Amino acid sequence: MKRCDHSKKKKVFITGRIPSLAYELLSKDFEVNMHDDLRLLSKEEIISGLEGKDALLCLLSDTIDKDIIAANPQLKVIANYGAGYNNINIAAAGEANIPVTNTPDVSTDATADLTFGLILAIARRIVEGDKETRAGRFKGWAPLYHLGVDVTGKTLGVIGMGNIGQAIARRAKGFDMKIVYTSRTRLSVRQERELGFTYMSLEDVLKTADFVSLSLSYSSATHHMIGAKELEAMKPSAYLINTARGALVDEKALLKALENKTIAGAALDVYEFEPQITEGLQKLDQVVLTPHIGNATVETRDAMAAIAAENIIAVLKGKAPLTCVNANHLKNRIMTAK
Repeated sequence: MKRCDHSKKKKVFITGRIPSLAYELLSKDFEVNMHDDLRLLSKEEIISGLEGKDALLCLLSDTIDKDIIAANPQLKVIANYGAGYNNINIAAAGEANIPVTNTPDVSTDATADLTFGLILAIARRIVEGDKETRAGRFKGWAPLYHLGVDVTGKTLGVIGMGNIGQAIARRAKGFDMKIVYTSRTRLSVRQERELGFTYMSLEDVLKTADFVSLSLSYSSATHHMIGAKELEAMKPSAYLINTARGALVDEKALLKALENKTIAGAALDVYEFEPQITEGLQKLDQVVLTPHIGNATVETRDAMAAIAAENIIAVLKGKAPLTCVNANHLKNRIMTAK
């Protein structure tokens, strides 16, 4: 454990190794205890580490349930190191009057970059080509060798047109792609006209798109929103890309669709049972798999560390957090800081 001790100071527990910027910011005013290792802590270890602490800075991969929240009545804030926060029991935090914060917006460009990288990788069979070359099976250029498909001029279907969805679509416009989308909140007619996006139902997006990209948040309402029925609706030549949340996709149904060539391929950065991957996906050449690295750039992870730390600093100094996600759940309502 990495520790910064100062008597009579409020205390912060960080559940895992994150960029040192967060530790440096927090240790100026607080006693900071950080699990300085890549190994994820167990529930019992989190409860133990949280004992006597005023703030928790947790990872997206930590499950912060009602038992952990109830174990420390002294806890004043939970700062999640990630834009998503479905790993935290928001209701339990609200009942305990604990604000929960996240790190939104800063992940947009990095995630959109990776998403488009996956589109290119799966369309042009880049990962397959790398394996082929490294294995010494490349014997020279040939007209029909290792053919992929064009990205330029194709149709991209975006499911979830928030900040990340719009950033992905803007990149696609550079490849002269047609953009169709569906989203819980539709863009204005003016925005659609200016951006050149066409709104459709989910069914029509799936039927129309050559590449379907998921960029929406996860909730019980969106669980398995892409299942056997939706995969059947896609073109046999289409590809599915998921850089959002694993459980948006029924991976067993996806595996079957890939094996049966219901769709042409898939590129995944997130997984339904993460870090486990549904057995069989790893064996398919028409699948590209990356280890949840959507926002894994030095610049983005530093920005996330700063936001998480600044949320804790604000709350422990009696101010409103910058990015509170559960203000409506709190007994004593707080306003998000401007």
